[in-house]
Amino acid sequence: MEPATSSTTQLTFDRKDLSDEQLLTLYKSLILPRRIEEKMLILLRQGRISKWFSGWGQEAISIGAVNALQEDEFILPMHRNLGIFTGRNIPLERLFAQFQGKKSGFTKGRDRSFHFGSIEHHIVGMISHLGPQLALADGIALANKLSDEKKVCLVFSGDGASSEGDFHEGLNVAAVWKLPVIFVIEHNGYGLSTPNEEQFAFKNFTDKGPGYGMETVKVQGNNVLDVFQTISSLAQDIRKNPRPVLVEAITFRMRGHEEASGTKYVPKDLMEEWSKLDPIDNFEAYLEDIGVLDAETKEKINQEAKVAIQDALEIAFNEEPISPNLEEELKDIYFPFDQEVIQAKSSKSTEKRFVDAISDGLSQSMEKFPNLILMGQDIGEYGGVFKITDGFKNQFGGERVRNTPLCESAILGAGLGLSINGYKAMVEMQFADFVSVGFNQIVNNLAKIHYRWGQKADVVVRMPTGAGMAAGPFHSQSNEAWFFHTPGLKIVYPSNPYDAKGLLNAAIEDPNPYLFFEHKGLYRSISEEIPDDYYTVEIGKAKLVQEGDQASIITYGMGVLWAKQLAEELSLSVDIVDLRTLLPWDKEAVEKTVKKTGKVIFLQEDCLTGGIGAEICAWISEHCFKYLDAPVMREGSLDTPVPFAPNLEKQFLPITRFKEKILTLLDY
Repeated sequence: MEPATSSTTQLTFDRKDLSDEQLLTLYKSLILPRRIEEKMLILLRQGRISKWFSGWGQEAISIGAVNALQEDEFILPMHRNLGIFTGRNIPLERLFAQFQGKKSGFTKGRDRSFHFGSIEHHIVGMISHLGPQLALADGIALANKLSDEKKVCLVFSGDGASSEGDFHEGLNVAAVWKLPVIFVIEHNGYGLSTPNEEQFAFKNFTDKGPGYGMETVKVQGNNVLDVFQTISSLAQDIRKNPRPVLVEAITFRMRGHEEASGTKYVPKDLMEEWSKLDPIDNFEAYLEDIGVLDAETKEKINQEAKVAIQDALEIAFNEEPISPNLEEELKDIYFPFDQEVIQAKSSKSTEKRFVDAISDGLSQSMEKFPNLILMGQDIGEYGGVFKITDGFKNQFGGERVRNTPLCESAILGAGLGLSINGYKAMVEMQFADFVSVGFNQIVNNLAKIHYRWGQKADVVVRMPTGAGMAAGPFHSQSNEAWFFHTPGLKIVYPSNPYDAKGLLNAAIEDPNPYLFFEHKGLYRSISEEIPDDYYTVEIGKAKLVQEGDQASIITYGMGVLWAKQLAEELSLSVDIVDLRTLLPWDKEAVEKTVKKTGKVIFLQEDCLTGGIGAEICAWISEHCFKYLDAPVMREGSLDTPVPFAPNLEKQFLPITRFKEKILTLLDY
């Protein structure tokens, strides 16, 4: 951060062509968040709110930005941007109810402070992980660009958050795709208590922009006119000539990271120098000097703010504490959607391999949904490493079939941003293993956003998965269980071409976040006659693929083929239940087969410990115990990484152990 010195202890304002009315509007906008914060600090000490993140001293950045943009242009604030929310005229009683965890708050008591958005106000709030919102801004801006909306998206980041990988990925994607995004960095000197010299080895963020091929501008962040005029000018230009710009706003945080942490780590002289640059005191003095603000007007504006705050607080405080409603809590995990299974219009069918079925479904979904955007590494001219999108770019165009940089987190976040701004997104992981780099976007953004503030996440993530090809520990993992534990996601794992096409189409129809697993070993090894026309398969419904009375094999994916092969080899009379959907899974089908045979084994390719089989076997033991004639058994791969050498991989996989265990079950 540039430390304050005696030569910087005053702000120089230049009204340029701004009218008196515009100047007073900016003043009113500055006053309201400061007066709210003064009140919140009192309430915090009284124990009437639980936490407060202060923007004291930084208000001019939010107010300059929010007044510079059009009301229908998206802004993605952080926890020091109260002025964005007040500047977009969010009802104060709802804002205060949000802070108190009341039902009328934007998250219905499910999240706190500024962790919310409002599509009505074109605001998308942050999550605590700080960096991911930059990628959401990319997706929102991409939607604007694809729709030729000629709009700007503005997203905030602190200087501390710039150390996150998401910061780099967000800027890089915006630069490569020339997205109309303004990245505002609030350069306030500290990430909580860590000074900038311990965060990064450069002086100013204006040094970083050229490395991304991006314009950069530095503004005095405590000067509301400088911020307003700079962003207004940039926004006007970017609407005509879409591109990202990095704006570095030099400022200082006058209170703690959050109120409880204090500011003892800040040198006293630095605090004193920056206090002289208070954005409100200085702008107020300027307006008085040029005759725009007199004592009477000043008193009136301040009094109006205080009355509005007090009236809204009374409404919020008078609201009763939330009465938990179990049905509503569970219902709000997903965006409301009632699937109508679609049958193929024509009886015409063609024999297709698994890989062709997926390609067919994806292509027909692109035709059905003109707002569907495909993103992934090498999916354009190359057609993806498994050639599923081969020819798609020529058919649908490069705007809809988008090669991406190597940045899984940013692309997953951009998919959510597209959804926020009216599009559907399909993101292809080149290999399911690589999703670990984007884990946060899936489990904390995609999965939770509807539960938190009612926003759908219309994103399907395709996951080429599985072992058997001697590809080693980073191209062979079964990682569906990583996500099975996360409420808000839907997980699909087909075992045959018919289901692959129908379930993929269904997943794309549904405006909820999906992980769609495709076993690489099935791509070109199996085929069957499937309808040529578009059709869907019911989500959440298992399939009884083989009937018998000796035992029940519950499985999914490649496990279905293993189970069928073993049943044929040993002439077993068994039920084979293909779950197809892992989340939510079909409890009714599981209970039905347990009642029928009384003996159950779960088969999974994933490592045995902590797998999906563990949960389902536990459920069977708890809910179906009276129907059982033997212990519930399960088999999976070894609890090791997936080895490379074919003989080691064969030992790793559960096929031989499964054969031994099912014979033990039958003999029980």
